Amino acid sequence: MRQSHRLDYRPYLCILPALIGCLVFTVYPVIYLFYLSLYKVDLLSNTWLFVSLQNYLDLAHSQGFLEVLRNSVMYSFFTVAISCCLSLILALLLNRPGRLHQFVQTAVFSPHIIPLVSISLLWMWMMDKDYGLLNLMLQWLHLPKLMWIDSPATSLMSLILVAIWKSLGFNILLIIAGMHAIPVPVLEAARLDSANPFKLVTKIIIPLLSPTLFFMLTVNIISSLQVFDSVKVLTSGGPSNSSNVLVYWIYQTGFEFYKFGEASTGAVILFVIVSMVTMANFLILRSRIHYH
Repeated sequence: MRQSHRLDYRPYLCILPALIGCLVFTVYPVIYLFYLSLYKVDLLSNTWLFVSLQNYLDLAHSQGFLEVLRNSVMYSFFTVAISCCLSLILALLLNRPGRLHQFVQTAVFSPHIIPLVSISLLWMWMMDKDYGLLNLMLQWLHLPKLMWIDSPATSLMSLILVAIWKSLGFNILLIIAGMHAIPVPVLEAARLDSANPFKLVTKIIIPLLSPTLFFMLTVNIISSLQVFDSVKVLTSGGPSNSSNVLVYWIYQTGFEFYKFGEASTGAVILFVIVSMVTMANFLILRSRIHYH
């Protein structure tokens, strides 16, 4: 019997709706974003002036935009570094049997399921310079009060603190799930070889957790570079642009100042930064990941 070599189109028809959605809502907006970044757009008079790469050159010489980039880098670095390290330590302490530890795990994870806007409103009250809980605690410890979100010196630090508190639950749960996947015989063999807790963590647990840690690091970096809600609710980018980050700057430029060409240019820069950081993360850490 002669076999038919005709192409079966049925699998492609099954994925066609998802493919159309991806093209319409992902690929087309990205292409149009690059196109829009080459224009000066005035929607009030409906004028589009082609300026080529002038928008990029203007942003490269803008002190305000460079400060926003610096804030974004600092926010991402400190949020990711502190959150990931603290999550690993807390996960190692909480990964124990018993109802108490299970209750603490649930309590630690709870901030992750609360909307960031609600969390930001809560922290806005806690960081109030006159009646906030944090300054009350500092007063009990006989320490000077801080201005928190009302001072250029501490506004970005305040946003970082909120982001760390928000991300801890997800990171801890992710690490604990990864620790449960480590083969028990490996840990028992290490204990039989008289491995102390420090060597057990550094030589066994962390290497075997490397896929989980790599995923956690990548997700946290991308999430930190795309922060918007807490900035909008807590500081609105102020005071004096001290807590403004790239996504909020794009929102302000496009929807408050109606400079859609410049806003699209900033969005392209954000897209390039996220892509480069993600690729660098894969290239640098790929050889250090151990799968078991």
